Amino acid sequence: MRAVGYQTSLPIENPASLQDIDLPKPTPSDRDILVEIKAISVNPVDTKMRRSALPKKGQWRILGWDAAGTVVGVGADVTDFSVGDEVFYAGALNRSGTNAAFHLVDERLVGRKPRSLNWAEAAALPLTALTAWEMLFDRLDIRRSVPGTAPALLIIGGAGGVGSIAIQLARALTGLTVIATASRPETQDWVTSLGAHYVVDHSLPLAPQIAKLSIGAPGFVFSTTQTDQHLADIVELIAPQGHLGLIDDPAALNALLLKKKSLSLHWEWMFTRSAFETADLSVQGSILNEISRLVDEQQLRSTLGQNLGSITAATLRKAHTLIESGQTKGKIVLEGFPA
Repeated sequence: MRAVGYQTSLPIENPASLQDIDLPKPTPSDRDILVEIKAISVNPVDTKMRRSALPKKGQWRILGWDAAGTVVGVGADVTDFSVGDEVFYAGALNRSGTNAAFHLVDERLVGRKPRSLNWAEAAALPLTALTAWEMLFDRLDIRRSVPGTAPALLIIGGAGGVGSIAIQLARALTGLTVIATASRPETQDWVTSLGAHYVVDHSLPLAPQIAKLSIGAPGFVFSTTQTDQHLADIVELIAPQGHLGLIDDPAALNALLLKKKSLSLHWEWMFTRSAFETADLSVQGSILNEISRLVDEQQLRSTLGQNLGSITAATLRKAHTLIESGQTKGKIVLEGFPA
């Protein structure tokens, strides 16, 4: 089968950083389903893994987690899917990825593809939708109000993949006022179109901008990027006993700043359930089915930002370059392998 992989961690400008290769087609067993990949999307985790995760000598590492495709085979213990089903999912970090024509995934991590979306639109959603859902409703628990605070949520990095779906989920499923950060006219327009009530500029101090909104101190802050740079501002603007959630990887984080306001700190890593095979592993499949329902009911829309064309080493290198630039809007998707 066709695939894109690497054997050495290299800068993305190097043609050997991602290469077109041919691998044996996998066979499903146990609770795995075999999916023929129709479209994938690229996330920051792809670039991080390419730079740091080496395969065993002489072997290929296949990246990619977001995917939409058709079930073409099932393991003996599969109960929820059959050949021909259209699915979407984000997979597991510790398994071979979706940058391949066929891919094995545990059925418990898989949802039914939204009927109203095409392959590319569906592939844009799983990883970021799971991350946003788990942070908002499992970690921050934004449906439970913080006493005496403004019923508001600040999303730092609102135009990114996770921020783009978090804005929509908060609008669709809660009554919170949603404040998103964006620093360029095109990204400010993007987050507004997704439903943000207010937009503030994260290239400027955040606390004064939040104060000028005159809505009160928000009880929830979801930081998707540059948390260490914004931490002092976050502590100033958030309400006492508020909740701060983050998904990025700050080199250092002074948690003592949170003490005076008794702030709660929440981490979200979408791969926790699959990495540790938690007892509630199947929750991710259930979340994706709920995302699919909300999309088909037109309460959510795809966050596809760019479709770069077919799945090749060249287009994937372009996607990684865009991700590493930090200037993306929404999700980057690739669709179909060349004939």
